[in-house]
Amino acid sequence: MPLIRNKRYTKIKNAVGRAIADYDLIKEGDRIAVGVSGGKDSYTLLHILEELRRRAPIKYELLAITIDSGYPGYRSDIIENHLRENGFACHVERAGHFDIITEKRRPGSSYCSICARLKRGSLYTLAGKFGCNKLALGHHLDDFIETLLLNQFFVGSLKAMAPSMLADNGATTVIRPLVYVEEQEIIPFARENSFPVVCCCCPVCGTADLQRKKMKQLLTDLQQSIPHVKRSLLRALANVQPRHLLDRRLQTSAEPSSVVQSPPADAQP
Repeated sequence: MPLIRNKRYTKIKNAVGRAIADYDLIKEGDRIAVGVSGGKDSYTLLHILEELRRRAPIKYELLAITIDSGYPGYRSDIIENHLRENGFACHVERAGHFDIITEKRRPGSSYCSICARLKRGSLYTLAGKFGCNKLALGHHLDDFIETLLLNQFFVGSLKAMAPSMLADNGATTVIRPLVYVEEQEIIPFARENSFPVVCCCCPVCGTADLQRKKMKQLLTDLQQSIPHVKRSLLRALANVQPRHLLDRRLQTSAEPSSVVQSPPADAQP
């Protein structure tokens, strides 16, 4: 079914198009695997990329890939039906991740981290199998900011995510075209378009990743007094001043001429 083309649709589509242009995310001839988990973010990413593809001055291909990790109750069939009904080329990989996690996970260790590593490995493998040179993931603006804060508060590292990054396998480029899109726009967009959101059915779904939930609440509280806080934090990631940081590895190269310039004004989400 066609997407509802209202102001929210236009805002999200323009933000994705701007991110693609700013970070050169998609090029002529790209074959892009899109990770579709059944959540609101990945559905939004796939549908918007398809809308842009139809009107783009360059040619690129999309392949939706879903990893069924084997969690009891996970309805990958609902995802597959939605993809096929909307004309997407797709592949559902039925993996045995649940059994691996059950056997290998150390008591007290994070369920989500090992699951994410297994899924990411499967996505890289499938991207190569199907001739895809890029893998698009549905991380949005809030994910970038929350990751930045998580690393600062709990890891002691100044890093977040990259809109485009060559994966460790040296063959797949991971892209995140939703970098300028806030979650508060995606939620109603998914509802308006009746995306069949599917729960991952992980045993700790809804209770895991409490630290990230704390970052979400922190940002919500900050927005009450600083409405533009998310945009400011995202802009900070694109406006690094190496001479004013403590990492000694930057000292020899951080001369005044090497200071990274601010992004153009229209690069803001």
